[in-house]
Amino acid sequence: MKDTRFAKLVLLVNGLVPLTLLLWDVYRRQVGANPLEFVTRTTGMLTLLFLLVSLAVTPLRRITGLNWLVRFRRMLGLFAFSYGSLHLMTYVAFDRFFHFTTIPGDVLKRPFIAIGMTAFFLMLPLAITSTDRMVKRLGGKRWARLHKIVYLAGVLGVLHYYMLVKSDVRLPLTFAFVLALLLGFRLFVKYYSPRAHIVSSVVPPH
Repeated sequence: MKDTRFAKLVLLVNGLVPLTLLLWDVYRRQVGANPLEFVTRTTGMLTLLFLLVSLAVTPLRRITGLNWLVRFRRMLGLFAFSYGSLHLMTYVAFDRFFHFTTIPGDVLKRPFIAIGMTAFFLMLPLAITSTDRMVKRLGGKRWARLHKIVYLAGVLGVLHYYMLVKSDVRLPLTFAFVLALLLGFRLFVKYYSPRAHIVSSVVPPH
């Protein structure tokens, strides 16, 4: 696929649909008895979802040979960061009411918050360096090494979700299973695939 502009537009619209529906539910007050928990859980799940989909691009590209799929990875990653930002802002604004001095104590009291914040701040440099200009400025190899942080961000994000859920952990474990498959595929390609030495000359895989 040479021209992906229309496909990117479709992805952009679909990426904004969950946010639109969430805002509509909040406006209509269709968010259950605990609106804060509903919004927090929804934005957190969307963050993980887009993060995992962005990580799925490289395996799909290698398996199918459709190299143009890599053109969507940046947008998917930025959606993950954007929903992660909303997830964090929901906590800061509606749980802590912008009382920043109370956050450190709350983080110490609830370790899953510390893990979630760590995952978010690991994504921050990835979002900042996602432009073509930053790729050229850092150089392909350094850019690729930096963006491997996404793996750790994914692991911490899933762990954050697992620790947050108190009873039914099936969904966090599903996210963990998918993440394990995506990371396992990369390890297989790196250490066992006969083509492991072949690296894309256009965009370093992550």
